[in-house]
Amino acid sequence: MTTLYISHPAFLAHQGPPGHPERPDRLRAVARMLEAGNGLGLVRHEAPLAELEQIARVHPLAYIEHVRKAEPQSGFAALDPDTYVAPGSFEAARRACGAAILAVDKVLGGEAYNAFCAVRPPGHHAERARAMGFCLFNQIAVGARHAREAHGLERIAIVDFDVHHGNGTQDAFREDRTVLYGSTHQMPLYPGTGSPSETGVGNIFNAPLRPGDGSAAFQAAMSGLILPAVDRFAPDLIMVSAGFDGHARDPLAQLRLVEHDFVWITERLMALADSHCSGRIVSMLEGGYDLVALTASLAAHLAVLRGG
Repeated sequence: MTTLYISHPAFLAHQGPPGHPERPDRLRAVARMLEAGNGLGLVRHEAPLAELEQIARVHPLAYIEHVRKAEPQSGFAALDPDTYVAPGSFEAARRACGAAILAVDKVLGGEAYNAFCAVRPPGHHAERARAMGFCLFNQIAVGARHAREAHGLERIAIVDFDVHHGNGTQDAFREDRTVLYGSTHQMPLYPGTGSPSETGVGNIFNAPLRPGDGSAAFQAAMSGLILPAVDRFAPDLIMVSAGFDGHARDPLAQLRLVEHDFVWITERLMALADSHCSGRIVSMLEGGYDLVALTASLAAHLAVLRGG
């Protein structure tokens, strides 16, 4: 079983002011974890630059240009109270989209069984023309659009287990019956979206969790709503917004998940992928801000993806 791992040194250039939780040390910690595990048997590729026209399948060109022009020559510039650009941020955001596109191409082309993209900045909060929640471009949405436009897929399922609701991904597909979006997330919590009443055109499935919820509530939400919806949808590809900030150690929320929960959900997504789409999964890094929890949870996720 070949699992593709896509990243790039350019992701380290993107940063915010000192103390910002979405920091380059996140990927440095991941790199150390991979080194300690002798690469974990992953096949590595560097993330290419996405073409602007590929990003424009989700974000208007005027917004893409706005992000480019906002990048300062030094220091930081704020796009919203939580979201910054620095020298190199535009390249990093383009390569995050390029990682998603490459992963889709390789997995759908049969060169890899599945893929994980270790990218920064994260993407699932970025709306069509609005940067927010640390996110500039919504790379999982760009990847899904690429799967539709370049490969002709008719059904793409996106499952998001980040502790924050992926309002940007929901925004991108709320009127698109070819994409299913399912999310577990803490509520109340930023960004304030993700109510069960938000159903799009019957393609949106939100299962909010309460502060303090742990493994039992998470697994019940997935098993009771989201996984059955994916099964009924019978996707041609499963994409995963893999945020590990639901872990009990994470400083930005109050769920009580542990590494085994990420093993559990990855196993079930792989079983659905085996049933419906020849095992094809593309997973994208979203949140996860405690470095110990991030690396342990990601190692567990990758071990299942590669069949270990």
